[in-house]
Order: sequence, then C-alpha cells, then structure tokens
Amino acid sequence: MSAPTYCGLDFGTSNSTLGLIQNGKPFLVPLEGKEITIPSTLFFDFEENSVHFGRDAIGTYMEGGEGRMMRALKSILGSPTIYETTMIGRNREPFTAVLGLFLSHMKKQAETLTAEPITHVVMGRPVHFVDYNRDADQEAESTLRAIASDCGFKHIEFEYEPVAAARDFQQIAKRREVALIIDIGGGTSDFTILNVEPNGPASNRANQSILANAGVHVGGTDFDRWLSLSRIMPLLGYQSPMHKEGRLMPVGYYHDLATWQKINSLYDHKTRTDLRYLRREAKEPHLIDRLLQLLDLREGHRLALGVENCKVTLSHQNETDMALDFIEKDLSAFMTQDHLIDALKDGTEQVRQTIAEALNAAGLAGEDISIVFLTGGSTKIPHVRESLTAMAPNATIIDGDAFGSVGIGLALEAQKRFSYE
Repeated sequence: MSAPTYCGLDFGTSNSTLGLIQNGKPFLVPLEGKEITIPSTLFFDFEENSVHFGRDAIGTYMEGGEGRMMRALKSILGSPTIYETTMIGRNREPFTAVLGLFLSHMKKQAETLTAEPITHVVMGRPVHFVDYNRDADQEAESTLRAIASDCGFKHIEFEYEPVAAARDFQQIAKRREVALIIDIGGGTSDFTILNVEPNGPASNRANQSILANAGVHVGGTDFDRWLSLSRIMPLLGYQSPMHKEGRLMPVGYYHDLATWQKINSLYDHKTRTDLRYLRREAKEPHLIDRLLQLLDLREGHRLALGVENCKVTLSHQNETDMALDFIEKDLSAFMTQDHLIDALKDGTEQVRQTIAEALNAAGLAGEDISIVFLTGGSTKIPHVRESLTAMAPNATIIDGDAFGSVGIGLALEAQKRFSYE
C-alpha cells in the first residue's frame, strides 16, 4: 500500500485504536492479530522479562503469569501520579515511560503495515482531562504530547474526541443536522453539539460549526467501580461494622481495589499489616479474611475484569452471577439489571447534567437536536443510553462504531491537517 506519514490515534482509558487513510478512505489498523481495537493494558512478565500488550496482556495475567498488570493509565494524566515512579520487577520506572511503551507499540504495529515511519499524528483528547482545572488539563495535554514525541512522532496535534466522532458521522449525514455527539469512553464522557453539513466540515479552525463542547470525568471504569462497590466489596468487608460503636471498616482499601490504576498499590506489606490489625477489630472478621486472601493472591485485576464482564453481561441480560471461588470456595455475587441501574444512578445523573450544560452553552433546548450520534462502549448500557437520549426527544438516534468512531474521525482530521505537507 502507499504509505501515509500521518495517522489518527485514539489512546483510550480502556481501549485504543489507530486510523490511517488509504485511497482517500479512512480505516483502522489491526493492532492485535486481526483486531482493530487493543485494550489499553500492559503486563510486565517477570519470568520472561518481557512486556505483553492488550488481550495478550490480559490473557497472560489470567493464566497466572508472574508479573504486574497495568490498565487505565490514561486516567492518571493530569494528576500528580503521572510524575511518580512505580516498581516494575526490580526496577523503578516513571509512569510516563509506561504510557510511552504502549503508544510506541501501537505506532510500531501501524508502521509494520505502512513499511514507513509515521511522523505526524492527530491524537484524541477528552474535552477535560481534569474537571474544573484548566491548568491541570493543559498540563495533561502537554505531558501526552511529550510522551508522543518520545515515541518518535515529529508533528503532534490534538482534537476533541467527540469532534472526531462527529467527523465519522459526517460521512453518513444526508442533510444539515444539529447533532449531539455523545462519547462515553472508559474514563470520560464527552459531548459536542454542532451543525453538520453533508460532505462539509464537521469542524474547522474557527470552530464556526461547533456550538458547544462539554465533558465530565465519568466513564466506563467509573461504572465498573460503582458496580463493584455496590455488589462485590460488601462481601470483602466494605462498610462492615467494627466492635467500636458506630465505626465501620475504612473505605479507602475498597475504593482502591475497585479502581484499575490503584489496584497494584494494595500489594505492599503495610496494607496487609494494617488490614490484619483491623481484622481483630472487625465484627465480621471472615469478610476481612476474604480481602486478605485476595491481596495475598494478587488477584485484584481478576476481580476488576470480572466486574467489567458482569457490567457488559447486564447490558443484554437480566441477571448474572460472578464466581469468586478463587477467593473462597462456593463464593459468588449475584446481580441484576436493577442492581446495575441503582449503582450507576448518580453517575448517570452527572452525565445528564453535563449534557444540559452543553445545551445551555449552545443556546438550545433538547428538542432542537435533530441527531444524537452515540459512540463509546458504555452507550451500550440500556439505562444509560435511554436516560441520555431522552434529553433529545425529537432526535434520530444513530449508533456509531462504539470503539472505532473516534479513531476513524481522527484519521480524517489528520488527512485534513497534514495531507498538504
């Protein structure tokens, strides 16, 4: 194939894609075998001194490989954690280098196809890396730019992820539309309201067609966390009583265990020492025994993967059981769609409020929206989908590629920005 020198790169909290242009048409590069998406996951194999990526990383971890799994690292951009180091085997590595390994892997996979270096990139970014903190938000973008530069990209630009999704929608638009783009990714929910013209610009440098952008740091990994806290963590002692009147088990351990990027921090000696002390004070010590067993086995990511799978299952069936027999024989957690709805209730309302802010900023009512274009895996959750689309009662609902629309749109944006060079 004729090799382009530019690409669109969607580095996601949960999944990532990379788009190229061939014969004037955008397409997503197979990044893992024939798969065009790759889970944003690394596994550092201590036995083989190797790094695994994506599904291979998850599979190696689940098979019991000795090492360390890391996921949802995009979420630490804009936080002090990004400048810290972390233990990888016997070595201490900066988190920026870990992110760089993943982005470099994506770039190399694409260059295997193009047979030439890819030097120019348009990267997707959420409307807000960090809510209500412009300086931290800009710092997050600058950090990601520096990481991309270290990976070998020479010219790096950014586009809002929902605006990129709008470019994908533009390809199928038949007439002028007032569109609400809803992109619920792994770490953030992002929205753009804009006028879309068929075969015309979905965005331009002057932002003349963009009426409003808005975003909130709520996404699929938060949905996992809330479901875990609601249905799984009570089985491990979350909010269980202590002997001292009115006192409950400290909640920090459970919030960290339910948060992808914090799980590894619980495997230190101090945490287990503290939990053994708290066990003596607990009215239901067997629950704390379960938590200690999980940490001794270092199976926090197995637990998180199970919760994520239950969320997906409850998106298309009424109930499910999550086996926890790797912690204790015959232990399991039963959950239903109603449990999922209840766990996500507050988060869904945060997302609705952010859409309302976007509508207000655009000077529109929900009834003025003619198209709602959905992308991002969590738009597949029926209650979330119905709650959000109800805000635009007159709109036609269009499902984009849940995991690919942003990557396709970024490739189109890269073509627009770089094809003249």
